[in-house]
Formats: sequence, structure tokens, C-alpha cells
Amino acid sequence: MRILALFFLAALAVAQAPSSFQPVGNMSQLMIDMIYPTSDAIFYVERAPPTNDREWGALRATALTLAESGNLLMMDKRARDQGDWIKDAKLLVDVGAAAYKAAQAKNLGAIVALNEQLYTACVTCHQQYRPGYRRRQ
Repeated sequence: MRILALFFLAALAVAQAPSSFQPVGNMSQLMIDMIYPTSDAIFYVERAPPTNDREWGALRATALTLAESGNLLMMDKRARDQGDWIKDAKLLVDVGAAAYKAAQAKNLGAIVALNEQLYTACVTCHQQYRPGYRRRQ
């Protein structure tokens, strides 16, 4: 019983340990420099579809960056809350990971099919957390 109690206390201490992650860019920089370009590459992939291994590799790297950017949004110092913010960021991770797998398989149709899921991930987050989103002045 004591071993179980010690294990529980150790697990609790690890869970409460401060994060060693240090954000470099602010939210605007992440959006402009990482998320917008990578999401646009997925949204508009049909404009210039990959035709060789090098282009497929670039699209795969783009999709991976998109997926990992969702993880960056969930960092302690960036997460606005533990509810919808995390849920929306996980949607971004999911669509990026699916695009990564589709790019690995060189499946353009599967990437195009992710557009609605990516659009939903972006819009639901922006509607809640981006002041003035889609409001005309």
C-alpha cells in the first residue's frame, strides 16, 4: 500500500512540474508564419499538385508542420483555456496528421478530402478566440 501511495505522489509531482517549453513566437507570428502558409498549402493543393518525390516530400513536411503547430497551440503558455482551445488545437493536429499520412501515400484525393475538416478546425477556433473575426465594421 505504501508503494502505491509513493507511486501516486511521484506521478502527481511529475504532473505538476513546470513546463520546460519556452515559446519563441507569439500567437500572431505562429499564425502568419506557420499555420496560415501550411493550411493554405493543404487548402489549395489542387492548384499545383505534387508531381514528383521532391514535391510530395515538401507537402509531407508542410502537413507535419501543420500538425505540430496544433501541439504548439496547446503549450501551457499559449493555451487560452483547457476546454475549447485544446479541442480546436487537437482538430488541427488531427487534420495535419491525416494530411501527413496522405502525403506519405501520395494520395492527393485524401488530402483534398481534408479541406472541410481543416476549414472547421480554423473557423471554430477563430470564431471563439479571434476578436472581430468575420465582423464588418
